[in-house]
Amino acid sequence: MAGRSSRTAPKVAVLMGGRSAERDVSLSSGRECADALREAGYQVVEVDAGRDLAARLAEIKPDVCFNALHGRWGEDGCVQGMLEWLGLPYTHSGVLASALAMDKTRAKEVFRAAGLPVVESLIAPVAEIEARHVMAPPYVVKPNNEGSSVGVYIVHEAANAPPRLDPGMPAEAMVETYVPGRELTCAVFGDRAICVTELRTRGWYDYHAKYTPGASRHVCPAEIPAEIARACMDHALTAHRALGCRGLSRSDFRWDDSRGLAGLFILETNTQPGMTPTSLAPEQAAAGGMSFVDLCRWIVEDASCGR
Repeated sequence: MAGRSSRTAPKVAVLMGGRSAERDVSLSSGRECADALREAGYQVVEVDAGRDLAARLAEIKPDVCFNALHGRWGEDGCVQGMLEWLGLPYTHSGVLASALAMDKTRAKEVFRAAGLPVVESLIAPVAEIEARHVMAPPYVVKPNNEGSSVGVYIVHEAANAPPRLDPGMPAEAMVETYVPGRELTCAVFGDRAICVTELRTRGWYDYHAKYTPGASRHVCPAEIPAEIARACMDHALTAHRALGCRGLSRSDFRWDDSRGLAGLFILETNTQPGMTPTSLAPEQAAAGGMSFVDLCRWIVEDASCGR
């Protein structure tokens, strides 16, 4: 963003919507960010990212693209590659980090190499997962490359039969060991983590719990031992750096509090966290004294190509 005339407010194209299973979430994030950026003084154009996205951006000629897309095509390196090709500065992580983080199996390989604690997992055909227990229960089944807890199934220890999965599940899915206990998350803002949030629900923090009012409660900062909070923040920073993330990311954890530090595991890193004022990363920014408007401004100021 450096070098722009101070007399002309930069034009920001907020990319939102898209084609993934998380389209509605992205539209909500995008509208909130667009409103905040207008309040911050930017010229803002809201862009529902369709197949004509490159042509739309050629017409709009933005100074920067604010990536508010979620899920496939928006946070898996695809749109990032297009923006690199067009030479348009953009926010959040670049091509490689986005692709790595979106592929949960490859992200775990990076986490292991960086010394982070991960649970055992495997990739199996959906037909095989539905035919037999491919792992001793309890375990979790989820897509390898979707976010927002889309298509997550928990198979409990007493389950007599394997799960029946949604017909929309990809041909192969991830099966990973279930970790009992508490759901924790920690955002990274460039080179720092501010605090940890605990997600309290009556069950798994799934899509319904994330986006249905009253279905979950965020405890920010989390009421956990200082040792666990420090470990989450250190792990989130390590994951952010190991994947090569830029700008904002958020890492999710499970913590079996009966085992202390040995019960803490990183599940995944999100390179495009939800961005409404009550979303997890903005709540943590607010806990550190950064308003939603200031957070959106910081994200735009961090934009670049070659990320």
